[in-house]
Amino acid sequence: MRCTYYRAVPQIRLVSINVQRLEVPPGSDDYVDRAWQLKERIRRNEGVLRQRRGFFTTAYGRATVFLYLDRSSDSLVGFATVRRDGYILFLAVDETYRGQGFGRRLVASVADEHSTVTCHARTTNAGALEFYESLGFEVKQQIDGYYEDGGDAYYLQLGDAPSIRERLADRLNLNE
Repeated sequence: MRCTYYRAVPQIRLVSINVQRLEVPPGSDDYVDRAWQLKERIRRNEGVLRQRRGFFTTAYGRATVFLYLDRSSDSLVGFATVRRDGYILFLAVDETYRGQGFGRRLVASVADEHSTVTCHARTTNAGALEFYESLGFEVKQQIDGYYEDGGDAYYLQLGDAPSIRERLADRLNLNE
């Protein structure tokens, strides 16, 4: 097996050349069923990503979706669904691929296209908050009752214009 090595970021390990990055343009529903299945597994196992299917599929179809596929197992590794303004609607990585840098790479893909990247995260989702903060996201606001189930959210932001790419590149230490 041939592998690519990435330096300096402890969570990033070997990445098989069997993993392929794809971009799904707005208006396409390519991979929406796989993305829904991954989101639902995460919801069942972790209690997050609780959106209804209609909302999810509509948002997916209107957004750009960055995703990674493992061609050796035909598995969806993870995906980021992003609005035109750089707002991340959904970010999910299969738990078997976590800790290998795919979430970071998905956010970096968004940052390559937008001067500012934003998202919401549940105030109770410590894993997501730790992940976003490790990339340099800052909490800009707390919104009580943001989620349909009454859950509170933080509004998070990364970057103000040109420095976002450099900040992510420094954190990822990837010069692709």
